[in-house]
Amino acid sequence: MELNAVLAATDGTATASTGGGSGYFSWILIIGAAAAFWLMTRRSRKQQKAQQEFRNQLEPGDEVMTASGMIGTVVEIDDDAITLESTPGGGRTRWVRAAIAKKIEPPVDDEPYDEQDEASYDEQDDAAVSDAERIARANDAVIDVPDDLSSLPPTRGDDEPDRK
Repeated sequence: MELNAVLAATDGTATASTGGGSGYFSWILIIGAAAAFWLMTRRSRKQQKAQQEFRNQLEPGDEVMTASGMIGTVVEIDDDAITLESTPGGGRTRWVRAAIAKKIEPPVDDEPYDEQDEASYDEQDDAAVSDAERIARANDAVIDVPDDLSSLPPTRGDDEPDRK
């Protein structure tokens, strides 16, 4: 009897909802995917723009590194080609402007280097440290490594079978 009731309900006379809300869900999903795509590409576009601006501001004398890792000094700039000198008076190579990855900034010293200051510092340091302290510091840094395994304790008994 129940089977007849089910068949009667499915004969088309009964009205059932066929998912009218699924259209809204599809639109929300499409809009969400488009927003995620836009956010992901926005960052890469900013990076590309910054790299292009950096490459356009290169001048002869700048020390740069290529994408492959070569470090050199910019000698000459033509439209899209940059000539780099790898060592002073050394070989020159031509690179496409897009191959330049970054500019290398020279290290900055707070004070100019003075050899006399360094010599007086070394003398003061040597006078303040006794021989016994130097030996103690040297012994702290030494690590005793055996030449062979005979001095190490056994990890297991010889009568125990191998375990895997």
